[in-house]
Amino acid sequence: MTDAPLRAELLLDREVPEELRRELVAVFDGLGAPPVRVRQTVEHRGAADIPWIVLASLPLQAFLSGLGAEAVKDAYGAFKGVVRKTARPASPEPGTRGEARAARPIVLQDAATGLDIVLEPDLPAEAYERLTALDLTEFAVGPVHYDRDRSRWRSVLDEAVG
Repeated sequence: MTDAPLRAELLLDREVPEELRRELVAVFDGLGAPPVRVRQTVEHRGAADIPWIVLASLPLQAFLSGLGAEAVKDAYGAFKGVVRKTARPASPEPGTRGEARAARPIVLQDAATGLDIVLEPDLPAEAYERLTALDLTEFAVGPVHYDRDRSRWRSVLDEAVG
């Protein structure tokens, strides 16, 4: 493994307010992966076009391994909190019949392979515990989701191909 510092790139939906943007940058910085670039999606795209609210691209295996380190325990707690806060369903749009949009997750994307890990807002604590020990070489195709029934991270597409 290289000794190069971890760097993240964040792509945020336009709905992410500035305060939450600053919080996301602080959380990734606290986890040892300071964002080198933070961008927002282009204006003409709608929420229906983008299935996620935040896409973070970084050297994922090194990042996940570092999440379990004692030195980042507080930052890790903040990370779980910002996932819940960022991805929770939005309130109803003005002028709609009161339907709230579905929650959109934060997606962690491996910068080298493009493998995606989907972090939904209501993940149980065990999902985060298992995330820190996840071996990305077990997956060829993503996205990788947490299966609550099986209590494990899995890629349905990998299982269909294999």
